[in-house]
Amino acid sequence: MSNLMKDRKQILTADDIRRALVRIAHEIDERNGGLQDVILVGVPSRGVPIAERIAAAIADFEGVQLPVGQLDITLYRDDLRMRGPSAQMRKTSIQPDITGKTVVLVDDVLYTGRTVRAALDAIADLGRPACIQLAVLIDRGHRELPIRADFVGKNVPTARSERVMVLLRETDGSDEVLIERPTV
Repeated sequence: MSNLMKDRKQILTADDIRRALVRIAHEIDERNGGLQDVILVGVPSRGVPIAERIAAAIADFEGVQLPVGQLDITLYRDDLRMRGPSAQMRKTSIQPDITGKTVVLVDDVLYTGRTVRAALDAIADLGRPACIQLAVLIDRGHRELPIRADFVGKNVPTARSERVMVLLRETDGSDEVLIERPTV
């Protein structure tokens, strides 16, 4: 068996992440013609701090504090049986009621689209939003479902063998995005 080494390259710095999230915050405001009835909902684990940062950016330039929630999608995943007992349940916490609101679903990386599909199913069980939009820090391609992000921090073309790693100070102690390539 060969020993695989990993080649890592930084594709976003802390400042790049900050700028991308501030830009996404402005785009959310512009797309929705204001922020009335907009709710940010992060997908754990890194979608939650990203949603909180977007809300903080909006508060800085608009003076409006958007509600930020988190959405556990564990039971909605189509790979739950494959994960077995290692599947970790997280808390769902969304206030106010999402019915009639614009829900901006926030995640770190958009890849196959299966996580977003699970999140859409989970949201449907919570109410009937007027609109659901998707914001992601990284879109790496390779969609298996017809899902597209409304707001993207950076498009990063990848090979399926590569791994995109989003590190955030809230979860990992530092801010950066790395791409990991297997090498022989």
